[in-house]
This record gives sequence, C-alpha cells and structure tokens, in this order.
Amino acid sequence: MQGSCASANYVFHPKNNRMPRNRISIIIPAFNEEKYLPGCLQALADLDYNKELIEIIVVDNGSTDRSRQIALEYGVTVYEDASKTVAGLRNLGASKATGDILAFVDADCIVSTDWLTRAAIYFDDSTVASWGGPPLPPEDSSWVERTWFLLRRNEKGADEVNWLGTIDLFVRKQQFLSINGFDESLTTCEDSDLSYKMSQFGRLLLDPEIKVVHMRDSRTVLGFLKKEVWRGQSSLNGIKSHGFLLRELPSLAIPFYFWLLILTLLVVIIFPMASRFMQVLPALYILPTLVVICKVVRRNRAVTFAELLRLSLLIQVYFFSRTIAVFKRA
Repeated sequence: MQGSCASANYVFHPKNNRMPRNRISIIIPAFNEEKYLPGCLQALADLDYNKELIEIIVVDNGSTDRSRQIALEYGVTVYEDASKTVAGLRNLGASKATGDILAFVDADCIVSTDWLTRAAIYFDDSTVASWGGPPLPPEDSSWVERTWFLLRRNEKGADEVNWLGTIDLFVRKQQFLSINGFDESLTTCEDSDLSYKMSQFGRLLLDPEIKVVHMRDSRTVLGFLKKEVWRGQSSLNGIKSHGFLLRELPSLAIPFYFWLLILTLLVVIIFPMASRFMQVLPALYILPTLVVICKVVRRNRAVTFAELLRLSLLIQVYFFSRTIAVFKRA
C-alpha cells in the first residue's frame, strides 16, 4: 500500500555547495519490529533533507505484530512478502524503488538528522560505488557493544574498505540492478557478497560521519557468540556467488587455521614425541588477534589498554564462532 512523506524545507549543510537533486529510496526490511520501527521511522521523518526527494519503503516479512500498521501510520510505502530471506526483502524494495540512490537501513536503527546530508557528498562521485557508516552503539550499550565498536571506529575519517554492512548502506540503483542485487540464496553474508560485486564499479567507503545507531546488537558474550555463529553460516557459500577473491582470503582462512591448531594440539596430547610443537602453539594461536589489535591501534590512538584487553577477548570469541559456523555448515 502506498503512502506519501510529509514535505519539509531542506536545511543547508556547510559541506554541500548546491541543493540536492538526487531522489533517494530508503529501504527497510522488517519482521515483528513494532518495538524499534517507530524510532526508526521518526528519525527518518526528522532528517534535515528535502522530503520531496525521499521515498521510504518498508518491506514486511509477514509480521504478526503491529509492524505493518506502524509503517502505514507513518505514511510510508509498504510491501509484504512472507516467503523471502532478508536479501529478498531488500531486492523487492529495490525493484519497486523510484529513486536513483538506494539507501538500506535496518528497522532497529536510528539515523542521525544529517544522515542523508553527509551521505550526499558521494552521490555524484563516480569513483565511489558504495558507501555508508559504521553502526554506533546506543547510549545504554553494554561493554560488549562498546568494545566491538572499536573494530569499526576510525579516528582518521572516511576509509576505503573491502565490504560494507547493510545496516547503513548506499548504492546507485542502476549499478545495483545490473548485478541482480543481493544473492537471495544466501541466508547471511549477503552484504559482503554484494560489496565484492559492487567493487567492480569503484571504491567502497566507510565514513563515520554517516551516522546510524544500532539499537539491537549483541549485549552479552553469549549473545555475541550465538549471533556470529549464525552470521558465519554462509561465508563459504558466498564464494559461489561472487567467486574467490584474494582480499577475502584472511577471513575465509581463519576457521581452517584454528581447526588446524586444534588438531595439532590433539596430536601433541596423543603423541608425546610431538610435544616440541607445544612451545609454538600459544604464539600461533594469539597471532591473528595481534594482527587485528594492531589495525585498531593504528586507526584509534585514544584506545586504552583495558579496551584492548576486552577487545582481544571478543576477537577470540569471534574466531571461535566463525570456526564453528563454517564447519557446522560444511
């Protein structure tokens, strides 16, 4: 069912040197999101951007709560398909979109008032194929949420990356449709798969000024572990979709690396004559974590030693989760 957005005056931002002219379609997949959807849609209604250039599309996955009714009350466009994966929901929204820029955001997110104003910097930059920002933790975030954000935080500003998450993602509709959008056969990892395909058109930029707060990230270590096991289940299947890429090798190799260490440890326990390998196992185990920590320190000089210790713990949990995910799927 189609609705319309209320009009509002455009607020000029210092980084803009002209009035915007691109029409943007904001696509939000939703399933039983009545708790978070009002906040998401209200934040979009409060954007300091010309509302006549904004189209908001909620694609409902067959919610049994008030999600669809809430979306209609906000006057946005609503489509419904209970049979699709989240990738399929986003593709459905994109196929119905009238904008030449597609913006993807999740229903449990709150965008900043200057979200589109900041993103508009790249609308006419043909060297940038896809762009977005790192999801911020909410004000009442747990130490798990704040610590994991260190991996996304970058004090140096916009940075070129290998992939972008769909929680805060901008693409050009024509390019998106030319690669058939998201791979609907993937349960997870559809965002990285799309990113690798989009990279043929230009750079992928992560800009911390394009701000979105994620209201429902993992708050506990156990929750973090479970979510990463779920997220990692399609990591190998993505290769079938976009092909093998050398820059993807580190993330793909981690599960096999840790399984090899576990097997080596078992060999050492069973065969005492191989005990000399025990001396190098701790170093080999901690090496991937140190590599990640070094990258975080280079990007964020203000990070504390206590934060790095907590981050090291979560990185270990992440590696363990992804190792389980890959071999569970296999």
